[in-house]
Amino acid sequence: MKDKIKIIIVDDHEIFRNGLKMVLGKLSYSELIGEAKNGVEFLELLKKSIPDIVLLDIEMPVMNGIEAAKSALEKYPNLNIIALTMFNDDEYIKSMMDVGVKGFLIKNINKDTLDKAILTVVNGGNYYSEELFEFFSKQMTKDKSADKNVIDLTRREKEILQLLCEGLSNKEIADELFISERTVLGHKTNLMLKTNCKNSLSLMAYAIKNKLVVI
Repeated sequence: MKDKIKIIIVDDHEIFRNGLKMVLGKLSYSELIGEAKNGVEFLELLKKSIPDIVLLDIEMPVMNGIEAAKSALEKYPNLNIIALTMFNDDEYIKSMMDVGVKGFLIKNINKDTLDKAILTVVNGGNYYSEELFEFFSKQMTKDKSADKNVIDLTRREKEILQLLCEGLSNKEIADELFISERTVLGHKTNLMLKTNCKNSLSLMAYAIKNKLVVI
């Protein structure tokens, strides 16, 4: 990998930020270009430099992660944000997903998980910590009405959903299925229309919730 992956950490707990910096230091390709303790400081950082990855806490003072992600993505729609969450943040996860973040990491992450998440998102994929699959399969099924309206999918749509939930990017899905990236995008657009999902993460959650994929 020629270029370093530029990263910003946004979290109000200094001890956690320091621990995360230590883990990032073990990833040879990473370059920390800034850190902030709330959403306001984060938005100021973006005026100076746009990172490849933002590791963004959800619960913070002054401006929380949901508000910060929404503001940042309105101005920089291609920004790659990975939300940092605890198990007790369930009520915020869907809000972050709707805003358009690219992934979620549980805060007890290790080097291998962080490595996989960063590389997956940088290469155009989406990433969930494995622990969050239980959230999507149990917590989100509280909306029982959605279960009754599971749509019919074509074989190709099911294949694309499966690969999407495995963290593959559009290009990787195209290569795996021997189709063009444009065709993948077309299928994903149709899937989001069928399921009324706003983005890839919402689509993944729908697939997991309705057991359309094998995890």
